[in-house]
Amino acid sequence: MEFQEGMMTLMIHQPVEKKQRERKKEKKAEKKGTETGNTRSKWKIFQRSSSNSTVPLKNEVPKKEPPRDFLCPITGSLMADPVIVSSGHTFERACVDACKALNFTPILMDDSIADFSSVIPNLALKSAIAAWCRSSFIDAPKPLDSGSAEKLLRTFMASCCQSPKSKTTTEEKEKMVVVVTEKELIQTVRESPRLNLAAEIARRRIQFSSSLEESVEMMTSRMTPPAPLAISSSSSSSEIPLSNSSSSSSEIEAPNRSISSSFSSEEEEIVMSLKSQQVFEVEEALISLRKITRTREDTRAHLCTYRLLSALRSLIVSKYTGVQVNSVAALVNLSLEKSNKIKILRSGIVPPLIDVLKGGSPEAQEHAAGAVFSLALDDDNKTAIGVLGALQPLLHLLRAYSERTRHDSALALYYLSLVQTNRFKLVKLGAVPGLLNMAKTGHMTGRILLILCNLGSSVDGRVALLDAGAVECLVGMLRRAELVPESTQESCVGVLCALSHSGLRFKAVAKEAGVVEVLRKVEATGSARTRQKARMVLEVMKGKEEEEEVDWEELLNEEFESETRFGLGDGIGESSGNSS
Repeated sequence: MEFQEGMMTLMIHQPVEKKQRERKKEKKAEKKGTETGNTRSKWKIFQRSSSNSTVPLKNEVPKKEPPRDFLCPITGSLMADPVIVSSGHTFERACVDACKALNFTPILMDDSIADFSSVIPNLALKSAIAAWCRSSFIDAPKPLDSGSAEKLLRTFMASCCQSPKSKTTTEEKEKMVVVVTEKELIQTVRESPRLNLAAEIARRRIQFSSSLEESVEMMTSRMTPPAPLAISSSSSSSEIPLSNSSSSSSEIEAPNRSISSSFSSEEEEIVMSLKSQQVFEVEEALISLRKITRTREDTRAHLCTYRLLSALRSLIVSKYTGVQVNSVAALVNLSLEKSNKIKILRSGIVPPLIDVLKGGSPEAQEHAAGAVFSLALDDDNKTAIGVLGALQPLLHLLRAYSERTRHDSALALYYLSLVQTNRFKLVKLGAVPGLLNMAKTGHMTGRILLILCNLGSSVDGRVALLDAGAVECLVGMLRRAELVPESTQESCVGVLCALSHSGLRFKAVAKEAGVVEVLRKVEATGSARTRQKARMVLEVMKGKEEEEEVDWEELLNEEFESETRFGLGDGIGESSGNSS
């Protein structure tokens, strides 16, 4: 029995020992292969590491760092559904909803306070993020659900509430922040697997490290009075950027740092003067800023920082007329720079600017109308300006005493009405009858007709124009062609051309008003473009007449002809043959 038991244990353990020996031989062979450069063993290791683990390879190209414009200030990650809030900042929509649910108002790096009273979808930024993801071979971000957004917001709130009085070093604080946020993020990803964990952690590490450095710099600047001049360049460049992150980073890394430091010191000096408690010092600083930005075009881009715009925002609604006028005038000069237009809008300065349009001094209203006109030149600003409520006060200022105010308001309305949402708002505000009356009386007829042309490009606008008697008004103006400038004549025909798409209703009204007769005279004596538009209206009128004859015969036959449908069919066949 003992002999049999010994044989059984030998039979069981022998294959196990053989397998262990074979594994040891394989490991030795692999080590020798790596030392001697054996390609087969290398390929074997490469295949195992790629199939059994998700650790990135050493030779893999590192992912591009996303521009700061594309990152939500709360989550620090790419925004899937960016929205603009009333203060001008851009957030992830789910984070805005979470802030409202938790009754939390975030204070951002530039000490500005977010305002969530109104939310506007930022479609331009959304498409830019999608394009960047495609070019960088990165998956497009997916929208956050409410639960994930609330957890990320609570993490953001915890990081904002951390006490700065700790004696730990900056590196230790950075590690603590990163560990906490990554743990929270891992828990969030478990519940919401749509998030890309590796990408989110990398982005949040970059975001929190930069924000920590900025907060340390801001603390030191507040503790030591002489420090702000040395810190202002970094803090101003690290504020929430709204133009191009590549341009902001290139400004930081530019070799001519002496020039940027001089601009930052100048900006720091102006900002400190604007925050003075003495009214005369504030007014002197505004006059200096107004003069600098008017005569030195190179300073407009450098001085248009969020710190300066934040200071101007509170001065625009000042009760002192001189302060209000000069602050709005300085803003107009800053808005002349193309790269500043979006930055000014997103700084939250448009709502107080609209307040000036409604109830400011006449001179301040003149500058405010010019500022809105300048900002409306950028396509990305048009919808936001309309949503913030600029259309109604601009309509009122069309009858202002100042000629410059009237003309700038009309130009602002023209550029804003290039967007469908603003056209709908103008129609809803009942602007069409008043605009037609102004054009009829010769009050800025040329600019008013340009606005009416834009309104005529939408269905609602055409209906409102026909209801207000636009055809009769325009025909009356064309009958006085010898007294009307050529540009005004062309605009009148342009509005008629837009109205000609209204179908049978336009044909009936135009026939009664004598449009065909007037347009034939215009076709003979007008400019090339005016003649072309007149021909288009005449062709539409001719086609509508033929179609209308057939339709009216069908309707009459259906109601008043004999009861039998066989005879009715013959009548239709004859009438259709005659009309063709």
